[in-house]
Amino acid sequence: KCAIAYNGAFLDAKARVTRPLKRVGAKGEARFEAVSWDQALTEIAARLRGIVSVHGAETIWHGHYTGTCSLLAGGFPQRFLNRLGASEIDPDSICNAAGHLALQYMYGASDLGFDPRTAKDAKCILVWGANPAASAPHQHKHWLKEAPGKVIVVDPVRHPTAAEADLHLQPFPGSDAALAFAIANVLLWEGRIDRAFLAAHAIGWDEIEQVVAKCTPDWAAPITGVPAALIEEAARLYGDGPSLLWLGQGLQRQPMGGNVFRAVGLLPAVTGNFAKPGAGFLYLNGGGRRGLDGDYLEAPQLRKGEKHKVSHMDLVATLSDPAKAQALITWNINIAASNPDQRRLHTVLRDERLFHIAIDPFPTDTTDFADLVLPAATFLEFDDIVSPYFHLGLSAQAKALEPLGEALPNQEIFRRLAKAMGYAEPELFEDDRTMLDTLCRQTGLADFAGLAAKGTVDLTAEPQLQFTDLAFPTPSGRIEIACARAEADGHPRLPQPVSDARPQGGLFRLLSPASAWLMNSSYNEDPKIAEKLGPDQIILNAADAAQLGCRDGDLLQAANDTGRLDLRLSIADVVPNGVALAHKSRWPKLSQQHANINALNPGLRADMAGSTAVHGVEVRLTRL
Repeated sequence: KCAIAYNGAFLDAKARVTRPLKRVGAKGEARFEAVSWDQALTEIAARLRGIVSVHGAETIWHGHYTGTCSLLAGGFPQRFLNRLGASEIDPDSICNAAGHLALQYMYGASDLGFDPRTAKDAKCILVWGANPAASAPHQHKHWLKEAPGKVIVVDPVRHPTAAEADLHLQPFPGSDAALAFAIANVLLWEGRIDRAFLAAHAIGWDEIEQVVAKCTPDWAAPITGVPAALIEEAARLYGDGPSLLWLGQGLQRQPMGGNVFRAVGLLPAVTGNFAKPGAGFLYLNGGGRRGLDGDYLEAPQLRKGEKHKVSHMDLVATLSDPAKAQALITWNINIAASNPDQRRLHTVLRDERLFHIAIDPFPTDTTDFADLVLPAATFLEFDDIVSPYFHLGLSAQAKALEPLGEALPNQEIFRRLAKAMGYAEPELFEDDRTMLDTLCRQTGLADFAGLAAKGTVDLTAEPQLQFTDLAFPTPSGRIEIACARAEADGHPRLPQPVSDARPQGGLFRLLSPASAWLMNSSYNEDPKIAEKLGPDQIILNAADAAQLGCRDGDLLQAANDTGRLDLRLSIADVVPNGVALAHKSRWPKLSQQHANINALNPGLRADMAGSTAVHGVEVRLTRL
């Protein structure tokens, strides 16, 4: 998919936004006229200054995420937004905030994961709730297959990574915490708990041990749908250790996603899987793991007042309130495709009162609603640095061609916005090469030229151990199985062996993971990828299809109180009974229904951090 898009739509001026655009039709009609950069910036500055003067900078909201994955393009715009005093739509609330908070409660950090190079020393790799076949193909094709240890996948979907694993546990969605407790139960009864490690480095095992003792595989089997014998086999493989645990972001997009992460996070703690080769867990590896200084990149000191944030789950309500929202800046994100409560969101994006600036290389669903669209360069068109979520190295993003038309890198767009606003702080105008060299030096590299000459580098010669000194960045310095901070925030003191209720009354639990042909909503712009995607589909297993009286290829309507969507049935035994599967992130504008799977997503929130619980959505299916 990457090669198709990068050699297709990314190079096609007709598929791109190549000049600043000003709306001339109604919002959502995508009718624009080209204007000069000077005119666009002058109009934007005038509108923003007026809003700040009358309503306050906090009524200007900005939304962003990983449409551009590099450091400057993803971080530098925050300097302008901090200086402006704009409020932020919490980026992680649409993706992974519950998991971050849960791991921070337990381990003090969520972005200090294992070094993937240590897989060579692991006897077992447990992949829980990740789908690397679609969302991390290099790890699926190479890393997992080259690792010598046994691979266990826990996922309600039998995707290619699960099918190729040594062992696949297929729990019903929302039952992961019960499954984790059952695995811990086997470790307990078979004497595989590292009691010396827990006594020295954890708080709370004495409080939770008796709970774990009751959560047998026989207890968990009817709750999870996983046979007791498979639970026992998984526990023994993991318990033999050293073992790695890869926590997928999809796992915590559930109503009890935070608790699920605390429960699954028990496993490396009770087995002492830290500070040795082949051991640890990974949610993601952040820049701090490499020595990168996020504050240098984003310059929070430029902000004069409090930073206001809101969850994506509350975005419709926020934008609908004139007292809270007067303007919206979207960059690196396509909220009209990716956000919940899609019908109501599109309605509020049509509001003439809301001044909307969209920055994007492509004419997306979101840009169609904007007052002004600014053309962004793609990663092929400027130098930058990529800091991966997974591996601990750095990669140079080396410019391969000039920006198409009048497109500019994000950082240059925000420099020009700062100038148009009359700002003078030097941080707002720092040039790319200075920043790239500074970031390289922070990691121990000489400069960007040296990184670019090598392409990708490992920052250490040998794999790094996770929590090598066994000093955890929690208030106690220990793993906090029992967490007073969680309790103070209104959560249980301990992880709980609880599960979501199964759907009732003929409803199906709807899972909407990543498509193998998209990266979130990116690549929809390429016609060859659109052809690969085919029609909108919903997948059921054969038993459920027969119960509905449906055949492969039938047209079904998925509906709930939020919306409805017509989808073509594909029958495949890849999900449990009672579960429907439909992949996310198609552009609504490319569908005759002008909607995608988020038309069915009411904005359910997880138990922590106001984060999405999109995998908790339930629908009724009807044959048309």
